[in-house]
Amino acid sequence: MNTALFGLALSMTLVPVHAAETKKVDVLLVGGGIMSATLGVWLNELEPDLTMEMVERLDGVAQESSNGWNNAGTGHSALAESNYTPYGKDGKIEITKAIEINEAFQVTRQFLAWQVKSGVLKNPHSFINSTPHMSFMWGDDNVKFLKARYEALQTSPLFRGMQYSEDQAQIKQWVPLMMEGRDPNQKIAATWSPIGTDVNWGEVTRQYVAALQTKPNFSLKLGSEVEEITRNKDGGWHVEYKNLKDGTTHGTDAKFVFIGAGGGALKLLQKADIPEAREYGGFPVGGSFLVTDNQDIALQHMAKAYGIASTGAPPMSVPHLDTRVLDGKRMILFGPFATFSTKFLKQGSYLDLLSTTTTHNVWPMTKVGVEQYPLIEYLAGQLMMSDDDRFNALKEYFPHAKKEDWRLWQAGQRVQIIKRDAEKGGVLKLGTEVVYAQDGTMAGLLGASPGASTAAPIMMGVLEKIYKDKVATPAWQEKLHQIVPSYGTKLNDSPAAVQKEWNYTAEVLQLNTPPVIDQTVTVQPAAQDKAKAKESNPAADMAL
Repeated sequence: MNTALFGLALSMTLVPVHAAETKKVDVLLVGGGIMSATLGVWLNELEPDLTMEMVERLDGVAQESSNGWNNAGTGHSALAESNYTPYGKDGKIEITKAIEINEAFQVTRQFLAWQVKSGVLKNPHSFINSTPHMSFMWGDDNVKFLKARYEALQTSPLFRGMQYSEDQAQIKQWVPLMMEGRDPNQKIAATWSPIGTDVNWGEVTRQYVAALQTKPNFSLKLGSEVEEITRNKDGGWHVEYKNLKDGTTHGTDAKFVFIGAGGGALKLLQKADIPEAREYGGFPVGGSFLVTDNQDIALQHMAKAYGIASTGAPPMSVPHLDTRVLDGKRMILFGPFATFSTKFLKQGSYLDLLSTTTTHNVWPMTKVGVEQYPLIEYLAGQLMMSDDDRFNALKEYFPHAKKEDWRLWQAGQRVQIIKRDAEKGGVLKLGTEVVYAQDGTMAGLLGASPGASTAAPIMMGVLEKIYKDKVATPAWQEKLHQIVPSYGTKLNDSPAAVQKEWNYTAEVLQLNTPPVIDQTVTVQPAAQDKAKAKESNPAADMAL
C-alpha cells in the first residue's frame, strides 16, 4: 500500500464518521419519560419557536420508570412518607425536607392544572385521583415517633389537613380493610391526609408527548438508541442513534441536550465525557409488588398507607398498601420488596453496572460499599424472602388477606446515586440530582425518589439554569406566573396562599374539596439545619 492510501485509511479509522443525514435542532431530549416530556412541555409553553426532538430506545414513551406499573403512583408530598421527617441530632423531628417535597408537589399540581386548562392534558381522572395518604404504625417507639411527626408537621400550613389517631375505631373508618381481623389490643397509630393523590405518571407522559407531536417543531424518534455523543466545533452536540428495527444510523446536532433516560442517564453522560459526570457512579435497586385487582377487595380500601422502613432499607423501600387506578381499573399494590439486578433499566443490559464503572468512580463506589453494610444486609434479606415471607408482610397491613387474590409484579429499576466526596471518598445520595455541563449545553437527571412528583419544579430549575437570561424577561416571568401562580412564593409562609392553591388545583383537577385551613393559627418556622436545607434537592418517582 502506498503512503497516500495508508494515510487515508488511517484517517478513516481515527475520525468518527457521522450519519449521512444530520438534523439540526435547538433542543434534543434523550429518553421518553416524564422528565423529558415535562421539559418539552415547559419549553413549548415558554418558547414555542424552539425546535425539539425526542429520542426513545423503546417502541413507546413512558415504558420504563414513568410507566404506571413500574412505580407507586404516589403524588409524593411527604404527607405519609416517614423518611422525609427523621429525628434530628437534638432528638426533635426535622421537617425541612417534608416542607420542601410538599412545596415542590404544589408546583406540580399547578403545572398539571394549567395543562388541563390549556388542553394538553385531557380528563383529569385519567391520570390523577384523590386518594388519602396515611402513615400507619404499630409498637410503642413507632407510635411515639408518629405522634411527634404529626405535631411537628402541624407547624406548617401545608400539612394542616392531617388528622392523627390511636383509636382503632377511628382508624377503621379510614381503612376498614386494614383493621378487620387485627388484634384489638395492638397499639397502633395513624395519620390521615384527605388531600393525597394517586397519579398515573405514565399517562401524564403519554398525553404530554401526544400534545407535543401536534407541533410542527417537534419530532419523536422511537425504537432509536443513542450510540455516540460528541462535541461540535460550535460548542453544541452531535448525537448519533441507531434505529433498532432497520439498523440505520441517524444524527442530530443540538444546541442543548437533556438526558432524562432514567437508569440509562449515567451511561449517556459518560458517553458525552463531560467532566461533571465523572463525579458519579450508580447502584441499581429494583422492586416488586404484590397486586390484587379483585374488586371485592380493591373497593374496600381507599388510601396510600405508608409504614416505616426496615433498618438499612433505602428510603424508597418504605412498605405501603396503595390504592391505584391503572388502565381505568381500581386495584391495590403492596410493597415494595427489594430485588437486585445489575441492569440499570428494566429493559436494560446485565452489563449496565460494569459498563458505568470507571477509573473515576470505582473508588467512591468501593467506599460506599464498605460504609453501607446495613443496606447490603437489607438487600440480602429481601432477596432471600419466600412467597410466604412476602405474604406474611402483607398480612401485617391486611390481616384477612388471602394468597389466591394476590400476584407478584416486578416494578422498575432504580439507580441510587454514588457521588465522590472529599472526606468520605464516596457517599450514597438518596434523592435526585441534575448534572450540568459547565457551559450549560447539556444536563442530565440522576437518581430516584421522589422523581415524577417533582418533575415540574425540577425542570423549572433546569430552565432557570440553562435559560437564565430568558427567565428574567417580562414575557417569561408573566408566563411562569400564569402556569404556576405561586411561582416565587414560599407557600409554607402563607396559610392563605396554601388555601388558594389547594382550592384552585382541586377544582381544575377534579379532586376532592380540600380542608379549610385555620388562618388564625400562627405559622411557626421549624428550627432546622439551614445548611442541610440548602444542599438538599427535591426531585425526580420514580419512587418505588
